[in-house]
Amino acid sequence: MQKVIRDIKNVRFDSHTFKSWLLSTKRLLIGKEADKGLIFRLFMYLILIDVAFIYVKPIIYMITTMIKDSSNLLDPAVIWVPRSFFTGHLQEAFRLLKYSNAFFISMTVSLSVAVLQVISCAIAGYAFARLDFPLKKFWFVCLIFTFVMPPQVTILPSILLFKDFGWINTYLPLIIPAIFGHGLKGALFVIIYRQFFSTLPKELEEAAKMDGASVFRVFFRVMLPISTSAIIVVFLFSFVWNWNDFYYPTMYMFGAKEVPLSISLSRLAASLTAEAEQAGPSIFAEPIKMAASFLIIMPVLVVYTFTQRWFVEGVERTGLVE
Repeated sequence: MQKVIRDIKNVRFDSHTFKSWLLSTKRLLIGKEADKGLIFRLFMYLILIDVAFIYVKPIIYMITTMIKDSSNLLDPAVIWVPRSFFTGHLQEAFRLLKYSNAFFISMTVSLSVAVLQVISCAIAGYAFARLDFPLKKFWFVCLIFTFVMPPQVTILPSILLFKDFGWINTYLPLIIPAIFGHGLKGALFVIIYRQFFSTLPKELEEAAKMDGASVFRVFFRVMLPISTSAIIVVFLFSFVWNWNDFYYPTMYMFGAKEVPLSISLSRLAASLTAEAEQAGPSIFAEPIKMAASFLIIMPVLVVYTFTQRWFVEGVERTGLVE
């Protein structure tokens, strides 16, 4: 009889253990909240991997195509992973792009515009956020209007203006407007700075003014040094967009011999197309284009690799995610 009672107790204990295990497993898979369980995390990872693959796939295809030699290009079984590594297409693209000169021009223009826009747009954004001046709302509406207005509307008057100045086929139409907060996406950068300066406490300015600081000193000694996150966002956006810009350099430098990489890539593609029309299609045309594209985006990838942490933090702090 005692043995039977002991067995019944053991069965109850095993049943309790099973219920505890089932409850803990349920909490692990589903969680107390909808976004805490293992199933939800696996689902989110699956979605993120799929989205990341959509963006990474063109880069993988570009890299695998530009390192294929003739045997790999003609083999239908070779799609993603070539059997050998070939650097001839990179060398040919480097030569056709005139990469050294074009890289120097693109870097000079992009860095100059980025630095100038960081300073000039910060001044304009601080004025809209902190200062009171006549018709402030009206001028801000005009700023937004310049942001939403297509560049094709103003490109012809700009070309005629810069032609009168003698700046056509030079870098000046790309660099000089950045001194005044203009240029590619300049209005957006002013809005970013305005959003950032609007979130800062007014006590900082009041304390500086009590010490006798002027408006310019408050801006350059107090407000600008603490706006590192906004500066990083504006600098990276400006640098990358000017590096990849093709429209404005084409309009202002259509007759120049020394051009940025964006125009060099277009000329390379045009020359390959002309050769294909005269001598017939070539299996090396696409790998050369892929190699040229890789040479152009490589500096941007390197910059983003070393600055992505500050860039993400800057985007969060400037309010672009709201």
